[in-house]
Formats: sequence, structure tokens, C-alpha cells
Amino acid sequence: MSDKVRVRFAPSPTGYLHLGGARTALFNWLYAKHNNGACILRIEDTDRTRSTDEYIDEIIKGMNWLGLECDEGPFRQTDRFDTYKSYVERLLNDGKAYHCYCSPEELDKNRKEAMKEGRALKYNGRCRDLKEPVPGVDPVVRFRMPQEGSTVVDDLIRGTVTFENEQLDDLIIQRSDGTPTYNLTVVVDDVDMEITHVIRGDDHLNNTPRQIQLYQALEYEIPRFAHLPMILGSDKARLSKRHGATSVMAYYDMGYLPDAIVNYLVRLGWSYGDQEVFTRDELIKYFSFESVGKAASIFNPEKLLWLNSQYIMNSSPEELADLVIPFLVKDGTVSEEQELDRQWLSRAVHTLQERAKTLVELAASLRYYIAEEIEYDEKARKKFLNTESRELLVELKEGLDAMTEFSEEGIEKLFKDVAEQHEVKLGKVAQPVRVSLTGGTQSPGIFEVIDVMGKEKTVQRLERAIQSIS
Repeated sequence: MSDKVRVRFAPSPTGYLHLGGARTALFNWLYAKHNNGACILRIEDTDRTRSTDEYIDEIIKGMNWLGLECDEGPFRQTDRFDTYKSYVERLLNDGKAYHCYCSPEELDKNRKEAMKEGRALKYNGRCRDLKEPVPGVDPVVRFRMPQEGSTVVDDLIRGTVTFENEQLDDLIIQRSDGTPTYNLTVVVDDVDMEITHVIRGDDHLNNTPRQIQLYQALEYEIPRFAHLPMILGSDKARLSKRHGATSVMAYYDMGYLPDAIVNYLVRLGWSYGDQEVFTRDELIKYFSFESVGKAASIFNPEKLLWLNSQYIMNSSPEELADLVIPFLVKDGTVSEEQELDRQWLSRAVHTLQERAKTLVELAASLRYYIAEEIEYDEKARKKFLNTESRELLVELKEGLDAMTEFSEEGIEKLFKDVAEQHEVKLGKVAQPVRVSLTGGTQSPGIFEVIDVMGKEKTVQRLERAIQSIS
């Protein structure tokens, strides 16, 4: 086994990368980075009926979006069938595995009898000491599990977990069609890839004693194990689609930032004092299994949304401007061919990022800055675009049009002069203008909005509002 820490993330490509898988990938990645080790991506695609290249591509896409690029891989188990076959032959030759000719009907009958008698639901060992093959039957290969004693898992999170060997089945390591099974491929891959630490969900804990026995039968050093607690929904059931989006890339589509997802996932089971928000470098520096809890974590979408808003609030406007463009294209605010002035877009983003919880919200808010025309909220139009406000809008439009130096300071002075002249509060002036420019009553400071929107577009929209009143 390598002296250097080597971990692996080993998803099955039978679906998209979900949040639980992403957290497992993250904990592997952080442990490797913390220890200057290596993280290997291994695709466990031996289930040929459900595994697809599309899912493999989506898993890699999700990991790259989260910034969890692995140091080696991806390796595919379907490329290694000859290797697995050689290990099966080795176990057979050493008498540590045997051919089993029992039919599915016989196995089902045995299982029902065991249930009736209250025995462990395990293979009854009928073919364990068979001397001759059964003609005309393609056998499976079973591993000869010890029937006495116990297998101890020294887990980095759960501590010592003991399994009685009499409860362990003679597991099938090769199917009748010659394809290998999960428990064998995992052990062989971890041996060949010199994996030092196996970090995975605790739904795999029951497989661990079986795999330890395989390591020992092959006379290889056993890696350290760390079984992560599950992620549950608010109803304490296993996280699923009914609790909201579980696919990682679905959160990209909803406008979440990858660092917010990473920060949230790491806090599902791990803590460092009372700190809630971490940089990537801080996570690498502080991560350890001593701070991972044993209890299941509850997924809270409201907290994730809050955390995402914090990341948007604290990101640079320039970075957000680049990130929001695909969402502006998606909602039709701009076309794919349209070039936006990045410096101007950054200024517009800066006015809105404290209010936006997602990039989707940010893109929607930017629409009134970018679109040629806007739609008025009907309630706001009736309340603020009327004969009472028309004269104020006319004076402001003419004043803005005549300004030689267009600045927030000059705009503010003009508003105050008009309000003073008509003996009204500033809000009486600002709200009709806000509706004229944005279509609604909520926006950043109106002077800032006008400064970013620019003189030409501001004057045009005021003119349109005046005409609508007429």
C-alpha cells in the first residue's frame, strides 16, 4: 500500500450526480488535499443494464462544476474484466472460492425456509464442498467466508464495529455469465490503485466485513474506512426527489454558486467551531474526520438558499457578471450573439447583488437595465403613473436630458430641486420614476439606477411613461 494518502470517489453511472454522492466526493477530495495525497475517480459501471455514458459525462460535469477535479481517472470497471477474472481464478486455485450450481428456485426455497425457521438469510453452503461439476449448468463463483469468529471494522468516524462471521454469506464474486460482482471489483480496484482510505456512505457499512475478508484472503493490507452518515430530508426520510432537487447540476440551473454548494455540503456532518462560511483553502486546512459526526444530517433548502445569497453578496461584480450571462441568454434578455459591455454589466450587477439569492434572480433583476422595453406592474402603474405625477416626470425628463455631466450627484440634486419646487417629499418624485424605469416599485437606489441605466435609456423610458399617462 502506498505511503501517500490515496482515496477514491467511485460512483455508479446509473443516474446523475446527486447531493449525497457530491458530499462523498467532496470529503474524499478534502481529505486528499489536506494530506497532500491523491484523489482517484473510478466509474463503477459493471451494471451494464443501467449504466450509461450520458450519466458518466454528467457525473464528471457535476464534479468539475463543483471544482472537485480528481488527480487520476476516470477509470472504468468495464475496462478491467480480465483483471477481475484473474483474481477469481486465484481465489479458486487457493481454495478460497468455489463454484455454486444452485438454481434461483433452490436459493429461493432455502431463503423461505430460513425465514420460517428464524435463521440468517444466507446461502446454506450446499455446494461448498462439492467435488465434481454439475453437467449443463453455468455456475456462479462464491467466496468461502469464514464461519466462526468475527470481523472488526475500525472506522474513522463510527469507531469499532464488530460483525459475527456466522452472519456473513458466502457472497457471489462472479456471476454465471462470467461478469464480476460489486464486492470483488471494489476490493481488486482498491488493491490495484493502492487506495489507503475508503471514504463512502454508511449504507456501504454492511459490505465492509465481506470486503475485509476478501482483502485477507488475497493477503493484502486493509485500507482505513470512514463511513459517512446519511443525508435525510426534513421528514427524516432518505433524501430524494420529493425533498427538492437532488441532482447537482439542477442547482446550477437554479442559479446556485458552486462554492455555496460545497460550503453547504461540507457542513452536513462536519463542523469547525461555530464557523459557517469557509473559503476553499480553509476547508482544506481544517478538514479532519475527528470533526465528522456519526448522526445523519438534515438537508435544509432554506439554509442553502441563504448561504448562496451570502456568496452572491460577497462575490466580485466582475465574477458575477460572467456567471450571470448564460442565465440572461436562457431567459431571453439577451441573445447568444449579443455582446454586453462587461464593465457596464459589472456596475449593473453591483447594484443588485445584495438583493439576489440566486443567479436566476439576478438575471431577472437585470432585465430592466438591458431590455429595450419593460412591462409595468399594473398595480404600480395605476398608483404612480397618473396625472398627479406627470408634471414631475416631464420636468425630470427635461432636466436629465439637459445635463452635461451625468452623475449620481447631479441626478440627486435635480430630484431634490424638483421636489422642493413642488413642495413634495422626495419619495413622491422617486417612485413614479422607479416605475417608469423598472416597471415596479422595488429597485436599488433610484439615483444609482439612473446612473447605471444611462442618460439615453432613462430619458426614453420617462418619455414612454409620460405618453402612457397622456
